Amino acid sequence: MNLNLFDAEETHSWREELCPDAVVLRGFALAGEVDILSALEQVFSVAPLRHLVTPGGFRMSVAMSNCGTYGWVSDRTGYRYDTVDPDSGKPWPSMPALFSTLAADAATQAGFSDFKPDACLINRYAAGTRLSLHQDKDEQDFSQPIVSVSLGVPAIFLFGGTQRTDKTMRVKLTHGDVVVWGGAARLRYHGILPVKTDSHPLTGEYRINLTLRKAI
Repeated sequence: MNLNLFDAEETHSWREELCPDAVVLRGFALAGEVDILSALEQVFSVAPLRHLVTPGGFRMSVAMSNCGTYGWVSDRTGYRYDTVDPDSGKPWPSMPALFSTLAADAATQAGFSDFKPDACLINRYAAGTRLSLHQDKDEQDFSQPIVSVSLGVPAIFLFGGTQRTDKTMRVKLTHGDVVVWGGAARLRYHGILPVKTDSHPLTGEYRINLTLRKAI
């Protein structure tokens, strides 16, 4: 596995600025697509995808798993990071080096150096599933950016302001795109509109998203 895949010139990616401290790196993950999906299958063999429950008791439509030192979980007691998979009682699978390298390289391209994620949340979207507007604020250090990798069928990414009622941008994300936001943009609201029925040769009818963060 080549861990030096994610050079902007080699992948022919280009930057799309969303606002200060937020950028889409178009096609940035394309060079590693096969290796990323292969590594995901290994993660799922240890920590299968599942539908979490919100503190209010609602079943999330998006299927989730984690890898890394910490995993993001939700249940009736709240949202949190935990070192243990609540389904198995065992530690989450280790984060593949490919993932951390991708995240660090993307963060550097976006202007955030020395990013070392310790958590990778994996979301699988089927047709019709969505992610409502929210802030990522369960982490301890908001000075660290967020790196979000899109694979499979396209989706519309909503990117708003620091208030839920702020106007949102609608950004189409396609296979291999990576969004990075931090700094002044770190606590902006974001979400995904319902995913439309579509198909991709590598993921079938699904969109897969990797969100890499420094949790602790």
